[in-house]
Amino acid sequence: MDSLDHEAVRALYDRQLRLGAHPEGPGVRVERDGPVVRRTGPEHTWNGILWSGLGETDADAAIAGQVRHYTEHGRTFEWKVYGHDGPADLSERLLAAGFTAEDQETLMVAETAALSTAVDLPDGVELRPVTDAAGVDLVTEVHDRAFGGDSSHIGRQLLDQLATAPDTVAAVLAMAGDEPVSAARLELYPGTDFAGLWGGGTVEHWRGRGLYRALVAFRTCIAAERGHRYVQVDAADTSRPILQRLGFTALTTTTPYVYVP
Repeated sequence: MDSLDHEAVRALYDRQLRLGAHPEGPGVRVERDGPVVRRTGPEHTWNGILWSGLGETDADAAIAGQVRHYTEHGRTFEWKVYGHDGPADLSERLLAAGFTAEDQETLMVAETAALSTAVDLPDGVELRPVTDAAGVDLVTEVHDRAFGGDSSHIGRQLLDQLATAPDTVAAVLAMAGDEPVSAARLELYPGTDFAGLWGGGTVEHWRGRGLYRALVAFRTCIAAERGHRYVQVDAADTSRPILQRLGFTALTTTTPYVYVP
């Protein structure tokens, strides 16, 4: 991974997944509004700013324009700020406009060909692909237990994708008998070099047994089979060390700024 051209891969990521993002799921649209690319959809889906190319003179007006857009649609939305986005004080401008910052994460990337796809599971655990509503319910249950809070919106979005755009998502459960103990999903972006690893939640009493690594390997195998050169993760501080050991490298940071109308 030391040979990875960070600047080139980051530019490719921006071009394909941010500037060139495609809508997935019913009622979702992605559109360019001047110096901003935004995603607008139903309330249970992700609404927010995918990319911005702002300068010091137009940033405040662009921010105000997006606040108006999502407020008119009655949507809470997220402005996803990457470490290399401008202007330098974009974060401060968003806070001044009424946004709230959430925890910073690290955008990490690895070449699929450089990662292990060996799935090493604890005794008594098997992986089960998620293909129907019953499986989605179990994914939601795992996320609720692993992360706390209500993950029903993730379940609704996953159901939408499985029903209308199944080539854009794959989800998997780790089952210990009848108990779902870990779950994760793979967002596939057809026509791009990237696939995204999301979720990766394990219930507390099953942590530290290699399930996170196993689910990374399982999803990496799918990404490679679908022709994606890279897998990417928005990594929390807890998962970043594991991903580094697996062969991922950090490209930049990403911080969600959330606006509630």
